[in-house]
Amino acid sequence: MDHADWRRQRIAELIAPDSWLSLAGLYWLEPGAQTVGSAADNALVLDAGPAHWGTLVVGQDIRWQVAGQAEQILVTDVQGQGQGKSSVVRNGETSFILIERDGQIALRLRNNASPARLAFAGIPAFDFSADWRLEARWDPTPQTLEVATMSGGLETRQLPGRALFDHAGQTYSLTPLDTDAKGLFFVFADQTSGKKDSNGTYGAGRFLWVRAPEEGRLVLDFNRAYNPPCAFTPFATCPLAPPENRLPFAVTAGEKYSSSK
Repeated sequence: MDHADWRRQRIAELIAPDSWLSLAGLYWLEPGAQTVGSAADNALVLDAGPAHWGTLVVGQDIRWQVAGQAEQILVTDVQGQGQGKSSVVRNGETSFILIERDGQIALRLRNNASPARLAFAGIPAFDFSADWRLEARWDPTPQTLEVATMSGGLETRQLPGRALFDHAGQTYSLTPLDTDAKGLFFVFADQTSGKKDSNGTYGAGRFLWVRAPEEGRLVLDFNRAYNPPCAFTPFATCPLAPPENRLPFAVTAGEKYSSSK
């Protein structure tokens, strides 16, 4: 896929239904039964959706009850964190799922009619530059990272290696925060992060997916560095760039960030 197609796909994903731009709220749940809806007399008052939507019962499982409908189990084995993916509950343009972060369960609300999604005007970005497609070497030495999140949590991760690359006559490294058979996921910051000018990027860092190493080599295409969900909504929880991935130079490639947001 060439860079122009990648950019079009990126925008299409952001404006699609149930995207990050449709997030309308994040609500941490307490044990026991709690009524849910947008009316003020609910135990859990939402910023969108029906006035009186239903009742969540948080116990060993999390159950959803709506008058006149069969009870639905949304999450199983909460205490053991073995719940897997939550079911989606919908009502018109509004929906929610349940997520787990740092051992706590939260309701993530979406509204596909949100102004953020319907009026989205795109993302400023640096012009494509082949100079920012950097060949890297894969060092398979195991790495340990302490990864902080925007929600204030701290997680220790064991990773299978790091990427080594050269820039301006110096060698630097990036350690992925996640890996699978298809690729590596990096979160990095650089000297553009948090700058309040036309070349500023998101202060907490940017994301970058690259193909898995082949014969010990990979390509870090910083033209495809993109903003995390937290750049678009306060209702997402994102990993922060660890100290090991804070580069001491400006990466003038990829997505920018408007300081007016």
